[in-house]
Amino acid sequence: MAELPDVRFLTVAEVADIMRVSKMTVYRLVHSGELPAVRFGRSYRVPESAVTAMLEVPADRPVADAG
Repeated sequence: MAELPDVRFLTVAEVADIMRVSKMTVYRLVHSGELPAVRFGRSYRVPESAVTAMLEVPADRPVADAG
């Protein structure tokens, strides 16, 4: 039997707290595809590694096109 990777998932509220943004902003990032997430029932879970990777993006490089 294959061993599952040790992945920690965060709720949208936890991600919002870590990133210091609103939950709506996290939902927008998820829906736009900028932040990967898995849907569990009616809620989303975001891999902690994805949040860490997003926070490591240099501030002078835009994350997404604004226009």
